[in-house]
Amino acid sequence: MSNEPQGGLFDDLPYSLDEIICGVDEAGRGPLAGPVYAAAVILHRERPIAGLRDSKKLTEARREELAPLIKRDCIAWAIAKASEAEIDKLNILQASLLAMKRAVHALETIPTLALIDGNKCPVMKIQTIAIVDGDDKIESISAASILAKTARDDALRKLHRKYPQYGFDQHKGYGTAQHLEALKLHGVTPVHRRSFAPVRELLELAF
Repeated sequence: MSNEPQGGLFDDLPYSLDEIICGVDEAGRGPLAGPVYAAAVILHRERPIAGLRDSKKLTEARREELAPLIKRDCIAWAIAKASEAEIDKLNILQASLLAMKRAVHALETIPTLALIDGNKCPVMKIQTIAIVDGDDKIESISAASILAKTARDDALRKLHRKYPQYGFDQHKGYGTAQHLEALKLHGVTPVHRRSFAPVRELLELAF
């Protein structure tokens, strides 16, 4: 991969080498607990980072190796989140877009173009382009996916220290059998997403 869109993907779109491009991705749309995280990264064309790809296709150890390299060698990076309360209020899609927008706005270098993983873009003043599976096609999006994922995993390890009986350090909030059993045994915590069906159903049974 290169820092530029490849394979004619953007042949029909306004694009030039003068653009300041940031890749944007989120982590944590599916879990039952914890915030959704997003990251934005502007890569440096003269400081390539080997091994960038969709964070889901990398081991946890490899993501943890790449994250500091991305932060060191890129032009700018930022990580943001949307809380459990915002997820419940807005829905997970809108909360994810909000986290993405916050990450882009937090960049120290202002981009002129944001390449967004997925098929939806947050509303921003700069141009945005949604790219399905962009986290495995565009290096800046791959880098953002790695930063978002490692930041969220770190946050869930911290939640594990606060709520050790739920196993957040292992399943990272996803609805595994272990997590669902812990919910039944110990109940819903303030960090659980009340709008998600397994959590909502447990709350309904309590009344």
